[in-house]
Amino acid sequence: MGQRIVYMDHAATTFTKPEVLTEMLPYFTERFGNPSSVYSLARESKQVVEAARGRVAKALGARPEECYFTAGGSESDNWALKGVAFANRKKGNHIITSKIEHHAVIHPCQWLEKQGFEVTYLPVDQFGLVNPADLESAIRKDTILVSVMYANNEIGTIEPVSELGAIAHEHKVLFHTDAVQAVGNVPIDVQGQNIDLLSLSAHKFYGPKGAGALYIRRGTRIDSLIHGGGQEQKKRAGTENLAGIVGLGKAIELATSDIEGHNRKIQSMRDRLIRGILAIPHSRLNGHPEKRLPGNVNISIEFIEGESMLLSLDGFGVCGSTGSACTSGSLEPSHVLLAIGLSHEIAHGSLRLTLGDANREEDVDFVLQVLPGVVERLRTMSPLYADFKRKGG
Repeated sequence: MGQRIVYMDHAATTFTKPEVLTEMLPYFTERFGNPSSVYSLARESKQVVEAARGRVAKALGARPEECYFTAGGSESDNWALKGVAFANRKKGNHIITSKIEHHAVIHPCQWLEKQGFEVTYLPVDQFGLVNPADLESAIRKDTILVSVMYANNEIGTIEPVSELGAIAHEHKVLFHTDAVQAVGNVPIDVQGQNIDLLSLSAHKFYGPKGAGALYIRRGTRIDSLIHGGGQEQKKRAGTENLAGIVGLGKAIELATSDIEGHNRKIQSMRDRLIRGILAIPHSRLNGHPEKRLPGNVNISIEFIEGESMLLSLDGFGVCGSTGSACTSGSLEPSHVLLAIGLSHEIAHGSLRLTLGDANREEDVDFVLQVLPGVVERLRTMSPLYADFKRKGG
């Protein structure tokens, strides 16, 4: 038998559920017609695409015609930001976002600045929360878009989205939220929560990689990001990822059918894991203690490197991360952890463990069994810890 694998990196990606895969398979081999063609095989493909669109709409409290399929969260974020920016440029050139956004929002904002747009990056408090009063004071007459994530991918903090959206709407400004981490973890109602655009990605809620969606409220002025054919109501060119769309539709239906019941089990394991890790001296929880995603554990452990912890845990078969999946290869400390006020040294010692359907109580037991020894061993090699002990710590 091979080594036991304890997968605790669900914020990076999830496995595709068997029932999702089962529903996808015929659209690779038998029912593969191009939805844009006219014969019966293609018409059937068109019907299943529209059925999946209906499933997405139901999960979000949206209309089916307001949901557009993309290749994932990064494309959806880029489309929302760039599409709204250029379509509304005559009205203004000012965009507001936060300092803790995913790079799929931060980098497009930086690119837009090079195209002549102005971007305000809102600060967050020690828990990673955006203060609605800061948004209120940042809005200008030329503000055209506010983009604040629903829940942070690193520290799990859930933002006051409804309140932020309401402030944007009071000023007749569009509100976008990157909900890639939120869909399937928290109930979402785009109408009731003042959301004009919302990004999501199937592989975060047990669907396939390479399939995502962007909700665009009816009447929103937005340019296309990808030009070519007339797919997706002439807004997003490219032959539809038929099997991926079918999988996304099934996955979002499963993920939103009983969010509360699903979360009870995950949250219980999360809280036990947090309590156990915080028993290690000189450790701290990052993110809001209550307003956080049900499976998110992000803890900084002083005097050691997060990368070293990860490699040591990997030796025991434990999969985690030390930042977001897209930046875990970087030697720079997490911009999110710096934004909540951590020093470079403490930010470097962060460990993110995100729980999900691959986990059982015995996985939590195993991590709490091996992690203290990993920390103790790494601290014996740490000059920072030696210095701390020398000074009487």
